[in-house]
Amino acid sequence: MPITVRVPATTANLGAGFDCLGAALTLYNEFQFSEIESGLNITATGAEADRVALDSSNMVYQTVVKFFDRIQQPMPALKIDIKMDVPLARGLGSSATAIVGGLVGANAISGTPMSQDEIAAFATEIEGHPDNVVPALIGGCRLAAAGVDRAWEICDIPWHSSVVPIVAIPNFELSTAEARSVLPATYSRADAIFNTAHLGLLVRGLETGNADWLKAALQDRIHQPYRETLIKGYDAVRQAAIAAGAYGMVISGAGSTVLALANQDGSESVRLAMEEAWRGFGVGVDAKCLAIDMQGTQIVNKL
Repeated sequence: MPITVRVPATTANLGAGFDCLGAALTLYNEFQFSEIESGLNITATGAEADRVALDSSNMVYQTVVKFFDRIQQPMPALKIDIKMDVPLARGLGSSATAIVGGLVGANAISGTPMSQDEIAAFATEIEGHPDNVVPALIGGCRLAAAGVDRAWEICDIPWHSSVVPIVAIPNFELSTAEARSVLPATYSRADAIFNTAHLGLLVRGLETGNADWLKAALQDRIHQPYRETLIKGYDAVRQAAIAAGAYGMVISGAGSTVLALANQDGSESVRLAMEEAWRGFGVGVDAKCLAIDMQGTQIVNKL
């Protein structure tokens, strides 16, 4: 019987939470796994499906191969059907959906030899960091910190129901490698203190929905001042979002998607303002009012 795995998109960093904070969003990729007699058959539908590899280089398939190698079981012949709603290379965790979807699907096919914690650790090993794969797997907003007796400690961050995440996805990409290349090798003590304070304020702002705290907390000095220069029209979109009532705007992951936070009453106005501002620069954009996905990756009945 086919197994269909639904994996949420993620937004990472959230300003001062650089490389440690991530949240699952109500936008999904789905992966259906069917055992077949021989070979490999991959199909893809949905947004940017024409850019998905349909051979053994496919990231989902590569992840499944890694899983069966890890559990030392023979690799089955598979048909993998992919339904895409998370755009590629836009800072919404598309690679994390492929890794988590591949691991969860392979785990189900092989009789669930791995626990959720083991899958989280394996996904982090493959991706190189936990800030996208962990919320994609278990849902919610999560803070990851290096542990003492184990590699990572994962802490849930409560997200107040009044705080709406609004994503504006432009029609251009920004690679993680390019986004990292503009960051400085060292930072001042003042910048380190600034970000430490604002991360603490961000955590409390998300938990309480306190507007003043969120407006201050979305500032950052570690990555955004450098990456903003790579995103056409960034400052105009940010100003438009704030003028429409957003608490602030940040880069989602490495970009190019941007994320605004607003209250429920003003979220639609913020969405429209962000779209209009970016289109003024000739940029095609798809803006969405989303919510935080609290379920994480789920095995569902059908694609």
